[in-house]
Amino acid sequence: MTGSYATVSEPATASFEVQGSEFLGHVRPVETVEEAEEFVAEVGERYDDATHNVPAYRVRAGEDGSFLREYSSDDGEPSGSAGKPALSVLEGRDLENVAVVVTRYYGGTNLGVGGLVRAYSRAVKEAVDAAGVVSRRPHERVAIGVEYDDSGTVRGIIESEGYDFDAEYAEAVSFDVNVPVEEADSFRDRIRSATSGRAEIESGD
Repeated sequence: MTGSYATVSEPATASFEVQGSEFLGHVRPVETVEEAEEFVAEVGERYDDATHNVPAYRVRAGEDGSFLREYSSDDGEPSGSAGKPALSVLEGRDLENVAVVVTRYYGGTNLGVGGLVRAYSRAVKEAVDAAGVVSRRPHERVAIGVEYDDSGTVRGIIESEGYDFDAEYAEAVSFDVNVPVEEADSFRDRIRSATSGRAEIESGD
């Protein structure tokens, strides 16, 4: 996948009450389906005393982010009254790499399917608004291994591009670099050229 996509800028929570029921919308940016599912599990554990914890997420999947994985669950609410409305908000705003969980504490009054749809939609909308929406470029991780003699050259190239990276200095030097997908091939070529092919380069999501 190339080009930019919209997602939330940071984790956020929004809360409100409807006829005694308390709703909390939790949202977080994620990079993988695994991260999304971990977030859903974390919220479920943190609010394990809640009546419902309704999840939904939209995440780019596959090695090149070529398809969109969408998921939602009603978590015990009437079919179609919770998970689908939550996911529909993410779809309507064209958000990707984002996960939400709406926590509900039942207040003793049945809201009906229409009331539930409105409440779960509102919880996601307010959480997304609280987090803020930003445009991101898809990235991939590029791992580079070099001897010490080449490490300064490689580090200089990485820093000149302004990429986020981690470096580990042991017997050899390894760099883990976060590179925009559309720039990854030219970056790898530049590293190979600068080190006369001595750098070991691996790529991953």
